[in-house]
Amino acid sequence: MSRFAKIVRAAAIAAIALGGATMTTTPVIAKTVMVGGAPMYPNKNIVENAVNSKDHTTLVAAVKAAGLVDTLAGPGPFTVFAPTNEAFAKLPAGTVDTLLKPANKDKLTAVLTYHVVPGKISAADIMKAAKKMNGMAEYKTVQGEPLKFQVDGKKIWVIDAKGDKARITIADVNQSNGVIHVINTVLIP
Repeated sequence: MSRFAKIVRAAAIAAIALGGATMTTTPVIAKTVMVGGAPMYPNKNIVENAVNSKDHTTLVAAVKAAGLVDTLAGPGPFTVFAPTNEAFAKLPAGTVDTLLKPANKDKLTAVLTYHVVPGKISAADIMKAAKKMNGMAEYKTVQGEPLKFQVDGKKIWVIDAKGDKARITIADVNQSNGVIHVINTVLIP
């Protein structure tokens, strides 16, 4: 152990002993989270992980149809609010099939990019922003319109332009190029 590391370690031990703030000398390592029966590895990008989730096959098919694979595999960082297959199934009959048609690529792209916020925003970031704004936060999406976030205890609700709500069911699924929050409703701009 280097002299510097020994000094930092001694300072951390002293801070703990005196009841003060603690320090860490190593970076926090993001943990692997299970989503859709598959591990989501923090060292893989959004696309590399999403293709393995059994709960996100519709989302993956939509991302492919919209031509967004390369973008979401890029450096980012991105915050993706990822609707499950069950969320897509709640849409009116025929909606997904219609959106997946090549003629509707622009509309599909708008819906998908409405689920993406630039930057890496954790659930704690959302809660902190909402706390400052009396329980509501707002972030602008890649699509251009904002999403609102309402915090209710430990639950975070994502509210679209129509007022429909999605709940974050699995938060903070860290990726090499951002973070995914799994949601239970498709958001419509």
